[in-house]
Amino acid sequence: MGRSQAVCGAVAIMVAAGLTGCGGGPQTPSITVFAAASLEPAFTEIAEQFKTDNPGVRVAFSFAGSSDLATQLTQGARADVFASANTAQMDKVAQAGLLDGPAVPFATNTLVIVTAPGNPHRIRSFADLAQPDLAVVVCQIPVPCGAATHKVEDATGVAVRPVSEEPDVTDVLNKVTTGQADAGVVYRTDALHAGEQVTTVEFAEAAGAVNTYPIALLREATRPGPARAFVDLVTGAAGQQTLHAAGFGKP
Repeated sequence: MGRSQAVCGAVAIMVAAGLTGCGGGPQTPSITVFAAASLEPAFTEIAEQFKTDNPGVRVAFSFAGSSDLATQLTQGARADVFASANTAQMDKVAQAGLLDGPAVPFATNTLVIVTAPGNPHRIRSFADLAQPDLAVVVCQIPVPCGAATHKVEDATGVAVRPVSEEPDVTDVLNKVTTGQADAGVVYRTDALHAGEQVTTVEFAEAAGAVNTYPIALLREATRPGPARAFVDLVTGAAGQQTLHAAGFGKP
């Protein structure tokens, strides 16, 4: 998908008016942040504070599944900062020698089930997702939300047979909000951001599959100073307040 291509893909978000993407012409100084899809609302808000604190420096985001982003980085894609939705994908980037210092945990996230408003299929538990007549969507297993879902399946013995496995959690949510699926397994933060478009069903087993989000400066960062400032903002009080408001837990 275009979202999983490099920063110049269709879903690369330039957080600033006038920032040139991939074409010619003068460009505003920027840092590039590869970040898990579930971070998009919170990180977009944090970038506004970053612009205030760092006049003249912009943030170019590429949001996608963490496994896709890790693969891009290990295959030569360039970025200044990587924020993953679990430690496993960050470890892959670290093992490739691409980090400039240790990754820092900055948030946690928990799985929930989302349905159409009003929960028309009366889903009450994770086990209900195994109903044969229910169209369920989940993340692909390499993606952190998919790995967490699979962990819950292993722990409960519940075998979910999804009608599709999506490359990131945003696509799972979209399948539900557009009526293409009856239910999906997403993060609490995604359900909160969707608001009245979905009904959220929490399940106790999610406590055994909480994802910790790490962030790190990349070794080949073109602007290490501003990139480190972005990491510091995310892990500092202001960034933590924004993340908490978006539904993330403490690391």
